[in-house]
Amino acid sequence: MGSTGPKQNNKDFKTGGIMKRVVFNLKGGVGKSSITCNLAAISAAEGLRTLVVDLDPQGNSSQYLLGKPTAELKDTVGDLFEQTVAFNIFNKKPEDFVHATPFNGLYVLPSSPELDYLERKLEAKHKIYKLRDALSKLGETFDRIFIDTAPALNFYTRSALIAADRCLIPFDCDDFSRQALYQIFGEIQDLQEDHNPGLSIEGIIANQFQPRATLPRQLINELLEEQMPVLPVHLSSSIKMKESHQAKQPLIHFAPKHNLTKQFIDLHKVLNGEKVAEEAL
Repeated sequence: MGSTGPKQNNKDFKTGGIMKRVVFNLKGGVGKSSITCNLAAISAAEGLRTLVVDLDPQGNSSQYLLGKPTAELKDTVGDLFEQTVAFNIFNKKPEDFVHATPFNGLYVLPSSPELDYLERKLEAKHKIYKLRDALSKLGETFDRIFIDTAPALNFYTRSALIAADRCLIPFDCDDFSRQALYQIFGEIQDLQEDHNPGLSIEGIIANQFQPRATLPRQLINELLEEQMPVLPVHLSSSIKMKESHQAKQPLIHFAPKHNLTKQFIDLHKVLNGEKVAEEAL
């Protein structure tokens, strides 16, 4: 991208202070929830109080980390949003909607099946900044916040991009996904200009990467030639990820020595400004 593109992150991250990251792509099936939860789990395992905010009505992140469907949960992100459009003398605080997971230091603000129903009300009452306000308050409690989003540019995704400091874009090494990247960059640039000039694109995460196949390597090389911010760690395709979903355990707990887990750990290091060995393409 040239100088007219959306702002990208070119600085090493310095520890200290809250960091809010949104994982976003307009295409489904690229691994947003898996990446969100596994990076968050590593963050928590390293001693950082970490929160996952699940804004996808499907609730995959919530079920992965809490072990139960969102329909069975009370005090969800849907309830947090609903109290902003209903008159209540005593509103709950944002932290009242946070659920502890079985994993030390890792918490979830879970999704809700009611998000689709609430969206029109929230848009009508111009509540686009309410998530930013809530996460600012939660930033007093947490060191890291990861936001999972639906594969759409809807009210909740815009709210997340307005609330976040950094944006991570999963890319599943497919030509359709590559074309979608250009639209994503344009949407983010518009949102930066109108609502959140502090938002930067932290990088593109090559997911479900097959190093022996020609097409994924070719696509990544072409993106790098276009000066797209492809991160140096690529996440391999592995059945171990699906097994961890079924077990309701992020990889750092389910298979700590697996190669995919090590890739996530390296990716987390890169996001914190640490150097890792770059993969040859």
